[in-house]
Amino acid sequence: MLPSGDDATSALVEDLVAVSRQVGRDPRLVLHGGGNSSLKVERTDVTGRAVPLLLVKGSGHDMAVIERDGFTPLRLERLRELLEALDALDDAGLANELRCASVDAAAPDPSVECLVHALVPHACVLHSHADAVLTLTHAPGGGALVREVYGDRVVVVDYAQPGPALAAACAAAWREQAHDATEGIVVLDHGIFALGATPQEALDRHTALIATADAAIAAAASPSWRPAPPAAAVDPVEVATLRHRLSAAAGRPLVVHRAADDDVRSFVAEPDLVAAARHGVATPDHAIWTRRVPLIGTDVDAYAAAHRAYVAENAARRGWDVAADDAAPRIVLDERLGLLAAGRRAGEATAAEAIYRHTMGVMRDAARLGGYQPLAAEHVFDLEFWPLQQAKLLRSAPGGPLAGKVAVVTGAASGIGRACAAQLLAQGAAVVGWDLAPTVATAFEGPAWLGLQVDVTDEDAVRAAIGAGVDAFGGLDILVVAAGIFPSAAPLGVMTQETWRKVMSVNVDAVALLYGIAHPLLALAPGGGSVVLIASKNVPAPGPGAAAYSSSKAAVTQLSRVAALEWAGEGIRVNMVHPDAVFDTGLWTPELLAARAAHYGLSVDDYKRRNLLHTEVTSADVARLVAAMAGDTFARTTGAQVPIDGGNERVV
Repeated sequence: MLPSGDDATSALVEDLVAVSRQVGRDPRLVLHGGGNSSLKVERTDVTGRAVPLLLVKGSGHDMAVIERDGFTPLRLERLRELLEALDALDDAGLANELRCASVDAAAPDPSVECLVHALVPHACVLHSHADAVLTLTHAPGGGALVREVYGDRVVVVDYAQPGPALAAACAAAWREQAHDATEGIVVLDHGIFALGATPQEALDRHTALIATADAAIAAAASPSWRPAPPAAAVDPVEVATLRHRLSAAAGRPLVVHRAADDDVRSFVAEPDLVAAARHGVATPDHAIWTRRVPLIGTDVDAYAAAHRAYVAENAARRGWDVAADDAAPRIVLDERLGLLAAGRRAGEATAAEAIYRHTMGVMRDAARLGGYQPLAAEHVFDLEFWPLQQAKLLRSAPGGPLAGKVAVVTGAASGIGRACAAQLLAQGAAVVGWDLAPTVATAFEGPAWLGLQVDVTDEDAVRAAIGAGVDAFGGLDILVVAAGIFPSAAPLGVMTQETWRKVMSVNVDAVALLYGIAHPLLALAPGGGSVVLIASKNVPAPGPGAAAYSSSKAAVTQLSRVAALEWAGEGIRVNMVHPDAVFDTGLWTPELLAARAAHYGLSVDDYKRRNLLHTEVTSADVARLVAAMAGDTFARTTGAQVPIDGGNERVV
């Protein structure tokens, strides 16, 4: 909690929250947790003494959604004392001093850039990595261009690493360049700090300074870029093969998103822009997500070797013990494939892509100003492998045993299929859900979910859905076959051939088609592929009136056993579950449950537990078993048929 204060101060804090969110929600200014903001206030402590404080964004908080408790209250006088002792502080020492300067033990760790906020007299500071400002600083003679564009409105500071070095550089530049009308600080290749007496004035100045940079860029002549070449037809297996190699270089499965829109194709087709991409990021702050440089082309081994050499050289320079086990690129640029962004989970791949699209924009705009000038590689290394940055990666490490895995679940809009999708998502997988129902698109939210309306009996639709899933997440590791139909009960002689053919088409033929299409992708799954078929108790114990359903489930079980035999040599496991009496699905309405219970002379609750263990089996129960089969628990099992029915006398 922030210290309490009077109404005027509280209103200013609310204004700080509001303007921080406004900046944080504009991707041209801040991306994925970047930027920070602060406000100087005076509070009365428990002794009745007035204490000047700096409320500064807590490290790791997202400006787009920050709340009051996302700001850390620090003793302003102590921060200004630290500005006089920077030579005696290393990164760890500064972090310790900042923690000790907090007046709230429950507050988050403060932004390491808070000393820059403390040194200026202005009450409010807004800091962003605005694309337009980065463009100016990356143009030839970036520092001179910034001074030309802004005049004396801003203090210009050469790049320095956040922490004591940046604070010292900003303090020295402030003493030399600042005056009463100074509106901000521009740190070359890093970003802008806008200053104001109130949060609104800081926001107004920030907006005006960005508009000035935009105008300078717009006034420059635009190069005559060629139109985007036509999109190439790309086999999903080619993308999955590249993901397999990326995951091997990373030492873990990665989620990979591919984009080949006009913007991407026009960029990768321009030799000058591709050459600029080889030289680095727009700001070192982004390297934690995108790495210093992308892979140009698809030679992952060459990239990994170069990355390890870069890490070894700079780690020796800094005297740091840096692990280079993960040598995979996070961005791939290829003239055929387009832009591929990789991450330990879907959200990281999404972040890397968003950041790199803005980097591409900076490179394009810098080309209008004479060309893109990169920051020295050692500066990027120093921030990317800075212990405080690496700690962020550790804190954000994906949880769940299926992190980095990619799953396809058929029949995912409801019932057992939906429960399986939910469980796989909860265990860290990226999931592509298929269903005839259009509601599959919105069944779940977040970057790890893609819901597609698919008719599993339509080969073209299945191939298109496989391709869309591979473009979204890079490959296929887990296939859960839950789609199926259960026709109305009809004894032999009454059941129609139309019913028979329809059930076989969905429950058997469509699965045979899917297995054939999915097989080469499953063979490329990092760590081996896994298939789980939702079969039925009707396989070992068929029931009267269910000839089509029972036969179809027996046939698809046999099909899956053959797949287990054929695919084992490629590390693909195929296992089956046989649920029974799962009543929380769309098949079972309250009316039907009541009728069936009455038929047996039981209450509905007793009817649900009409098994050896007297327990109810739910969709979630089935989903937990499916997820276990897809994960390490069943890593050495294939061809298994496991009942989940509470115990059935006819099966046992």
